[in-house]
Amino acid sequence: MSRISDLSLRLSVPPLRRVLRSLVYGSALYDLTLRGRVPPGLKNEGLKSIPPESRLGNPEIASAILQGVFTLNGRKIPLGESPWSQFMEDDAAAALHGFGWLRDLWALGSENASRHARRLTVDWIRAHGRWGDVTWRADVAGDRLSNWLAAFPFLNRGADARFRDEFFRSAVRQTRHLGRVAGRETGGANRLLAIKGLVYGGACLSAGEAARGAAKGAVLAHGLKLLKREIATQILPDGGHYQRNPTQHLLALGHLVDIRATLAAAHHAVPPELQSALERMPPLLRAWRHGDGRLALFNGGGEGVPREIDTVLAQAGPRGKALSSAPHTGYYRLAAGRTLVVMDVGGPPPAEAGWEAHAGPLSFEMSLGKERLVVNCGHASTGDGEWRNAFRATAAHSTLTVDDTNAWSILPSGALASGPAGVTCTRKEEDGAIWVECLHDGYLNSLGLIHHRDVYLSADGDDFRGRDRLTGRGGRSFAIRFHLHPRVQASMTRDGTSVLLRLPGGVGWRFLASGGTLSIAESVYGGMADGHRRRCEQIVVSGPLEGNGAAVKWAFRREGGGK
Repeated sequence: MSRISDLSLRLSVPPLRRVLRSLVYGSALYDLTLRGRVPPGLKNEGLKSIPPESRLGNPEIASAILQGVFTLNGRKIPLGESPWSQFMEDDAAAALHGFGWLRDLWALGSENASRHARRLTVDWIRAHGRWGDVTWRADVAGDRLSNWLAAFPFLNRGADARFRDEFFRSAVRQTRHLGRVAGRETGGANRLLAIKGLVYGGACLSAGEAARGAAKGAVLAHGLKLLKREIATQILPDGGHYQRNPTQHLLALGHLVDIRATLAAAHHAVPPELQSALERMPPLLRAWRHGDGRLALFNGGGEGVPREIDTVLAQAGPRGKALSSAPHTGYYRLAAGRTLVVMDVGGPPPAEAGWEAHAGPLSFEMSLGKERLVVNCGHASTGDGEWRNAFRATAAHSTLTVDDTNAWSILPSGALASGPAGVTCTRKEEDGAIWVECLHDGYLNSLGLIHHRDVYLSADGDDFRGRDRLTGRGGRSFAIRFHLHPRVQASMTRDGTSVLLRLPGGVGWRFLASGGTLSIAESVYGGMADGHRRRCEQIVVSGPLEGNGAAVKWAFRREGGGK
C-alpha cells in the first residue's frame, strides 16, 4: 500500500525548515547525540517482546528480490544485489528504505531468503547509519523500525553475535531519533507511521530504554502520548480520517491495528482512545468498498488490494455494517438492489491534511455488483507533477466544471482553498428509494455561481438519476463529466440523445440527458493497484452559460435482460 508522495511532504515543509533540518540532523554533533551503549538485555536476551507480523508477504515478490528486482509502490525496479547506492524517485526510495519487503522474504521462508534479508539489513546499516533526508525521514524511519522489529525472528535465524550487535545498535539509534521527530516532521497517516515506529521501539527494546538516561518506560509513554494527540486530531467523530482519502484511511487504520497488537504482545494496556478509533473506523472503510472489494477513488486514493483490505478489517475487530452517512468526513453511500453509489459531499480537508486532496466536490462513483460503471480518474502514482495536478482537477471527477477551472483552488502549499461556506447536503429515504440534495459554493467567489446537485436512486437500483443546476450570472460554459471505468464500452445512439453502456458481464445500461449537448470523449484512469494509467472514456454534457445559470437532467437506467 502506497503512502503519501514525497512531493506532498515537501510541499508541506517550508524550504527554510528543510534546510535547517539538514544542517542540524546531518551534523556530526547530532550523530553523536544518537550514540550510546546498547542495553545489555538486548544483547543477552533479545527483544523484550516481538510485534505480531500482521501482513502476509508474497513469495513471488521475494523470489524477484533474490534476483535484485524490488516491487516498490506497485512498480518492479531492478536494483541489483546492493540497492542502497541506487538513485531513484523519493517515493520509491521511501518504500525501499522502509523495509516493507522484508515480509515478502519472510513469506518465502528459505534459509537463502533469511541470509539475503540479513545481508541487505547490514548493508543498509553500514551505508545509511547516519541521518539522510529521505532515509531517516520520520515516516520512513518509523516504517523501517517497525518492520525490522516485527521481522526479527526471521532475521535472527542463523544470525551471529556481530549481526545482532549491529542490528540493535542501529535500532536504538533510530528510536532515539524518532523520539525527537515522530510527532512533528510529517503529517497525516505518515505521522501515525512514525509514531508506530516509536511505540514499537519503546515496547520491544529492553530495559535500558532507547533514550539515554530515560526512566524505564519513558520512550513508550512518549510514543503513546503522541499517539493519543494524533488520534484526537486525525480521526473524526464518524470514524473518518481527516485527509478524506480512502487509501490513507486504510493505512491509518492498519497502523493503529498494528500498534494495538504490539501493545498487547508487550502486555501493555491499550489506551481507550486507540480502542475507540479502531471501533469507529471500519464502518466507513466498508462504505468506500465497491462490489469488487476495492476502494472508491476520492482525494488521491486508489483501488487497493482486496486481500489487504480484508486483512486490516479482520484485525480491526468484529464485522459491522458499512456507514450510509459520514457527515464529519463528508461522504454518502447509496445502495439499492445491485447498485452502489458513493458520493463526496464534503469540503476540502484542513490545510495540514490537504496535500493530496482533490477538487472534486459532489463527484460520485457507481458500481453494479462487482463491476464499476462511473468512476473518478484516480491519482498519479509516480510523483509526476503535471499528472498529479491533472488528477486533482475538478475535470478529473464525475461532477460539474465551469470554464474548465477547479471548484476548489489548489494553493501553492498543495492544500485546497474552499469557498465561503463549502458544501451543504441533505439525505432522505422512503420505501427503499434514496434522495440526496447538495450544493457547493466553490465557484461563488471566482464566478458568482453555486452548483446544486440532486440525485435519486430507485428502490430496485435500476434507475439512478440526477439534476445539476448552476445558479448565478457568471461563467462562459459548463461541462458535466461522467468518467467510465476502462472495462465499460460506450456508444452513442444514432439520434444522439443517449449513450448505450455495456459492462463486462454483458448487462446494458443507458445514459440520457437533457439541457445540454451530449458527447463521448477520451479520459484516463489512474486507480489501478499496479500504478499504471489506463485509457477510458467519459460522457460529457456541456453547454454555454448566458447569465442565467443552467439546469441539466440526466439518468442511468438499466436496459432489459438478466442482472
